[in-house]
Amino acid sequence: MKKTTKLLSIGLTAVLLLAGCSTTAPGSNNNEAAQGGNKTDGIKIGLAVSTQSNPFFVTLKEGAEKAAAAGSAELITVDAQDDAAKQASSIEDLIQQQVDVIIINPTDSGAIIPAVESANAAGIPVITVDRTSDGGNVTTHIASDNKAGGVLAAKHIAEQLGGTGKMIELEGIPGSSAARERGAGFNEEIAKSSGIQVVAKQPADFDRAKGLTVTENILQGNKDIKAIFAHNDEMALGALKAIEASGTKGITVVGFDATDDAVKQVADGKLSATVAQKPEKIGTLAVETAMKIAKGETVEASIPVELELITKDTASK
Repeated sequence: MKKTTKLLSIGLTAVLLLAGCSTTAPGSNNNEAAQGGNKTDGIKIGLAVSTQSNPFFVTLKEGAEKAAAAGSAELITVDAQDDAAKQASSIEDLIQQQVDVIIINPTDSGAIIPAVESANAAGIPVITVDRTSDGGNVTTHIASDNKAGGVLAAKHIAEQLGGTGKMIELEGIPGSSAARERGAGFNEEIAKSSGIQVVAKQPADFDRAKGLTVTENILQGNKDIKAIFAHNDEMALGALKAIEASGTKGITVVGFDATDDAVKQVADGKLSATVAQKPEKIGTLAVETAMKIAKGETVEASIPVELELITKDTASK
């Protein structure tokens, strides 16, 4: 009997010791981490951007850096260089560094799902910015309404063309939510002008050089183009170069993002308009929201950033 009692005592002591020690691997899931924890200092935030070759995302990162500095948070930025596999790998690195929150600007909204799910499994809250994730658990999404921006662009082009004419649509990276939403808003609205024909649609991957090449190729077979809508300013600026090289006159070009280069071209009368998204504000809000989550505060599932159509009348103000 005494021997049995002694064995029970030893077993109970072992259980208590195990309960008092953490057997959870670094970065693995736990309820507090999944909810964002209750940190008040030493907050570490990961920022995974699709590319730093695009001025829009450079400005977004700068906004994030300013907010992190103001809040005494550590910000670790990784650049995917528009490579979905590279982005997934860099997010795994952020998970291993045990960041408190990960902000993701997906290169591809579908391809990013496993990386989001990895962060979920590690109990690290995820914020998406500008582009959504098609799966996984995202705490909040911060962006302008891309579909509404497409509508603004379509209305401007319809007005400039007087409701009639042939045009081109330069699409963003296939699979990205921004390309899908901007295209959907634009095409739904432009279809209301029965006299306007979108005679060519082709991806130029949000890239200036590709925007130039794609536009050159399309213009060779379509001499009577009256307008071009590009899903971002980089492609719009590439299209302007192609138009200039072809010697074609009177083509209305509308971009999206309101980067500094694009706004200057609008002020100079070369670009007809650009949809302003305010990337610095998106970056700032993302970090401020990440800090709230890390402190255990509740945030909205969607945080919108207002849009504005920049034309020559407003570009110089």
